[in-house]
Amino acid sequence: MQNTLKASVAFEGPGLHSGQPARMVLIPAPAGHGIVFKRTDIALGNTLVPARWDLVERSPLCTRLVNTSGVSVSTVEHIMAALAGCGVHNALIEIDGPEVPIVDGSAAPFVRGIMQHGVRRLGVPATVYEVLKPVTVEKDGARATLLPSDRLTIEFHIDFAEAAIGRQSKVLDMRNGSFARELCDSRTFCRQADVEAMQANGLALGGVPGENAVVFDGERVESGAGLRHSDEPVRHKMLDALGDLALAGGPILGRYVGERAGHALTNTLLRALFAEPGAVRAVACDAAMSARLPGQGLIWSEIPAEQRCVA
Repeated sequence: MQNTLKASVAFEGPGLHSGQPARMVLIPAPAGHGIVFKRTDIALGNTLVPARWDLVERSPLCTRLVNTSGVSVSTVEHIMAALAGCGVHNALIEIDGPEVPIVDGSAAPFVRGIMQHGVRRLGVPATVYEVLKPVTVEKDGARATLLPSDRLTIEFHIDFAEAAIGRQSKVLDMRNGSFARELCDSRTFCRQADVEAMQANGLALGGVPGENAVVFDGERVESGAGLRHSDEPVRHKMLDALGDLALAGGPILGRYVGERAGHALTNTLLRALFAEPGAVRAVACDAAMSARLPGQGLIWSEIPAEQRCVA
């Protein structure tokens, strides 16, 4: 069945790129509502921004949604990953600024906030999108693929010149709360050279190395108390991929493979999936499917504690 939140939960903080403070409140919503953002700081016009793949303004640095009136919400990928990873299909997200708070750079604070109260089952089956045939998109040496599968699996490969990152690969079956256990606390990261370039262009103004982002410079790592996983970068890329795939409008049953892929390429992949005849079908979720969806089997004790560092 479709799920929503049991209670409202609020988050505050600056946006990663804009640096502007915002208060964001997740509010329970009825079946069929979907995930919808509402800009409460805008008084006139259409302030509702549905979380859908076809409203994404593609960018390599974050996922930005823009409605037909030009109202936007940026950096939605982490909260979308948290909602998908907790099995939440319906929520109204009120936000009084242009960008989702970055919190600690991961999705863990969102997961803890959602699961502190838990989710409520609604009396309507969820719509699930089954991938029926392979779809691949490529650009500038990066590739993203969706393959048929009876569950959501995310596979990711990255390769950076920085010695502290290097080559990293990981594959994860997203069932049984694995997002919360394995991915949700992995933080956004970048290279020191990227920080300088972004800030010169008015971006990454809310980023604080070690506080809400991990910065790599050759062999040096600026991450606060330490990395939360020895392969934290590839895990964060998988987190981003789940959030971007959640913009399909419902859970996906398929195998996602990302090779040096980013936000824009994953959105291009969703556009290709829905444009290709016979590549995907929407079905009402039954009990067997439900057991294979992200968020099923998630329990509080498996959610990572704050500031857990292992490497």
